[in-house]
Amino acid sequence: MEFENKSGLITLIILILASAVTLISQSIVTTSLPYYMHDFAISSATAQWTYSVFLLVLGVMIPPTAYITRRFKIKTILATSLILFIIGSVLCFVAPSIEILIIGRILEAMGTGILMPIGQILIFRIMPEEKWALFMGLFGFLVGIVPAMGPTVGGIIVDLFDWRFIFEVLAIIAVLILILSLILANFELETEKYPLDFPSLLLSILFCVGLMIGFSNVAEYGFSILYVILPIIVGIISLIVFVKRQNKIEKPLINLSVLKNKYFVYGTVFASLLYFIMCGINVIVPLFVQNVAYYSSTESGLILFPAAIIMIVFNFIGPVLADKIGIKPVLITSSFLNIIAFVAMMTYDMNSSFEYILATQFIRGIGCGLGLSPAITWSMSVVAWDVEDATAINNTARQVIGAIGSSIAVVIMQILASGKITHNQLSVNSFSLTSLMMIIITVIILIITVLFIKNKKDIVED
Repeated sequence: MEFENKSGLITLIILILASAVTLISQSIVTTSLPYYMHDFAISSATAQWTYSVFLLVLGVMIPPTAYITRRFKIKTILATSLILFIIGSVLCFVAPSIEILIIGRILEAMGTGILMPIGQILIFRIMPEEKWALFMGLFGFLVGIVPAMGPTVGGIIVDLFDWRFIFEVLAIIAVLILILSLILANFELETEKYPLDFPSLLLSILFCVGLMIGFSNVAEYGFSILYVILPIIVGIISLIVFVKRQNKIEKPLINLSVLKNKYFVYGTVFASLLYFIMCGINVIVPLFVQNVAYYSSTESGLILFPAAIIMIVFNFIGPVLADKIGIKPVLITSSFLNIIAFVAMMTYDMNSSFEYILATQFIRGIGCGLGLSPAITWSMSVVAWDVEDATAINNTARQVIGAIGSSIAVVIMQILASGKITHNQLSVNSFSLTSLMMIIITVIILIITVLFIKNKKDIVED
């Protein structure tokens, strides 16, 4: 399959369009959280589930993608994913309660979770290796940058119309892409009657859900054995059993042999921790800007908008730089820029100017954009012989850790603010300490880069 394969290129473009629309729904709700709290009379910890559950379901849906790609035609996968997303968006639009809204978000995430890895796999299957950096830069834009633009788009829509209008727009666009895919998406990969191992699927669900529920419940239940400790233990045990089962059965849900490549593991850890930070920031910054600094939803979104734009730019610059000067200096620079931004965030107060918050988020945007796409591309390139399973592992790790990140960030901020994030010094202090947590995680990322990440030529010689 060559790059000149017109059918393959058209199908890939449609997949990218579909992924862009579905992925922006991931974070587009973050500037709506205060409105959910008001309309449904719920706490911030409950409202953030509309965001966190999306990330959780993404994590749940990604492990079966290696199986789905081997078993079903691309057009079938594309149509099914978009239909799930459309139904979910319609449910969110009409939601009379927070429970229905969350169910709609689950369906949206199911569609998104199927689409996202398929596009990545297709890149490695139809593009020559010299084009991987370019197209993975575009794909990195989807998995890391499009969600970052969500708060800006969501804030503008909420201020001009209503939070429900967000889901109406998403549903309409998804319907148009569905029609387009049925007509034009005609490229297919080879399929086989690959069996689905249901115990492995169940274990992967228990692992994702257990960890997410456990960490998210800390805000409301403390360290309750039933609501926090037990789900986390179930998640950890399920992961251990899942790994052992994959190594025993003939047709595993995910072939874990790619984990024998230590460089793939290091790159995946880097990308996952960076995604943890990005998802956490996408939730706590709008909460701070609106609830503590008293800016509007539109201003909250606009504060994150320049960061999103600069991430787009450096998302493409990053892989190019990594090819020219090596992966290590690029990832080290990314880490240092993020540390500078988080140190600045620790100085935010109730009277912080719009310009100061915007500038510090801009610096963070450069740091995140410079790190995410190069790390993902580098991780995949070292195990190009098995991109289906490598993609499933890399994306699952990133999405699950991202879901935990958004929950932990809100939980810590809310606990330190004595349960209510509002216009007072206690909430300012809680945001500062949460930013300190981000610094610590970034230092860990930096240490991993310095000690374990190697340039491609050094790996060959190793």
